[in-house]
Amino acid sequence: MAVITVSRQFGAGGITLGKMVADELGYTFADNYVVQRVAKEANVSTHWVESFEKEAGSKLSRFISSMVSQRWLDRVLGDERGYLDEQIYLDYLVLIIAQFADEGNVVILGRGSQYILNDHPDAVHVLLVDEPENRIKFMMDRYEMDRKKAERTVNNEDRRRASLYKRLGKADYEDPRLYDLVLNMSQMTLETARDRVCDLAKQKNAES
Repeated sequence: MAVITVSRQFGAGGITLGKMVADELGYTFADNYVVQRVAKEANVSTHWVESFEKEAGSKLSRFISSMVSQRWLDRVLGDERGYLDEQIYLDYLVLIIAQFADEGNVVILGRGSQYILNDHPDAVHVLLVDEPENRIKFMMDRYEMDRKKAERTVNNEDRRRASLYKRLGKADYEDPRLYDLVLNMSQMTLETARDRVCDLAKQKNAES
């Protein structure tokens, strides 16, 4: 019943690898599912959540691993407010990622899941890194972007990610000590990376 969190430098192949690992193990790939659950719980559209997440680097300022406050529970439970702000989003995110982890057999992409589940006994935390040039080429090849757009996208996402974690007080997000496995994607294929993650998840399942 392992849960795998995949953190990555943008363009290192996190979405692609996450899907490959989930397919290989028969796990759920919880990327859009997280958005859908947050939207359902907050009674807002998935588009609203997606737009909110795109602005995360400039808007979010609470620790993503903080405990859910009683004030939030008192305010939201049973209240179909149809509203989303920074605090509500983060509280739902913590709860929903924890729920996915408890259900098990899931691959969770990003969203600070390596912090939220840092003490989860069945969690395997993976970080993908690569050279900027390789990440730009990956976006060009996988998403049919021209070079200018791919370069702009990678640079913008790098800045957004750095800004987000700075505001969350988590400057160590690329510290290898946070992860069970760090994959340098310039040194291996996606298939090799998939096999290494799957082997580690199987080992975790055997030990639990």
